[in-house]
Amino acid sequence: MNEILIHKTTDFFQQTFGSEPSKIVLSPGRINVIGEHIDYNDGYVLPAAIDKIICFAFEKNNSDTVKIVAIDLNDEFEVGINDDQKQTDSVWTNYLRGVLNQLKMNGYSVEGFNCVFSSNIPVGSGLSSSAALECGFLFGLNELFNLKIKPIDIALMGQKSEHWVGINCGIMDQFSSVMGLENKVIKIDCKTLDFEYHDANFSDYSLVLFDSNVKHSLMTSAYNERRQQCEEGIAIIKNNYPEITSFRDCNEQHVLELQHVMSTNVFKRCLYVVKEIRRVTQACDALDKGDIETLGKLMFETHQGLSVDYEVSCVELDFLVNTVKEVKSVIGSRLMGGGFGGCTINLIKKGQEENVKNKLSGLYQDEFGIELKIYDVKIGNGTSLYIA
Repeated sequence: MNEILIHKTTDFFQQTFGSEPSKIVLSPGRINVIGEHIDYNDGYVLPAAIDKIICFAFEKNNSDTVKIVAIDLNDEFEVGINDDQKQTDSVWTNYLRGVLNQLKMNGYSVEGFNCVFSSNIPVGSGLSSSAALECGFLFGLNELFNLKIKPIDIALMGQKSEHWVGINCGIMDQFSSVMGLENKVIKIDCKTLDFEYHDANFSDYSLVLFDSNVKHSLMTSAYNERRQQCEEGIAIIKNNYPEITSFRDCNEQHVLELQHVMSTNVFKRCLYVVKEIRRVTQACDALDKGDIETLGKLMFETHQGLSVDYEVSCVELDFLVNTVKEVKSVIGSRLMGGGFGGCTINLIKKGQEENVKNKLSGLYQDEFGIELKIYDVKIGNGTSLYIA
């Protein structure tokens, strides 16, 4: 599938600019296996790059103008390389303008260039197409102009580009898009940015994403509210246990002992966070042992916590998870991402995927009158140069 995308992108480049691109870059989306709503609570996350990508083609054009074409959107824009970047109503261009702004702010100079890109990452499904866009674009310019930007700094500059657009994301999406490795998950310490790889050998199981095809408008306000509740909770804990500096120093007992001085919601949020930080460590241990069934159980536990204690699920996501929980060939499932819509991530016994897909699609259509979107994913490499 990616080969088709690469040919499509390079052929389009040649037809548009009359020459072969000098650099081709592949930049992936990502999944998060476990560790949800933990990045802003000083915990750990366990993401991986996937085999759904954006393909970029680049060449210098010996001018002071940048010309960028989004094949899938049938849209393009031009900008002077020395212009001050300003946001526009064309949202997709703002992510790339943000990258050009980051280069300028960090003292990197580039010349004019041409770029086209195309993607097979489903947009709006929680697979971080925006991080793939920022990081792939920056990676390509790094290669094209030999800027010598380190991979970790590509991720950080990608994150700042997204902040510039107005989305206050954590580092997980950009980090996993840049640093991913095939058949590996990355345990990222969101406090220090230390990271380590763990084998993700799902040999007997397939990773399948079920996209609920809904997006509830609660997401932004609820996200901000959850952050506030967690901040209130950790402040109470620190006040009573001076040796504790963050949620990662806590255990369930700390939270339970302070239930009487917390509001019901603050207590529930704190309990979820402490349990989820522990689950990420348990998931890494399970992966190291090749114990995928334990990983699956942890995923179900995470969904329960996100639904009941963190309250970021919705009826559609709960339906998807609760339905597959009764299916023997599905060993793990949970909502992935911010919640209130988007995808569930599922571990399904190989050979049983089509049965599960067909059954769930029918039941979901009957229950909600909504078509279920389905994506098969494999864990792949991070952003890289494509060599034909």
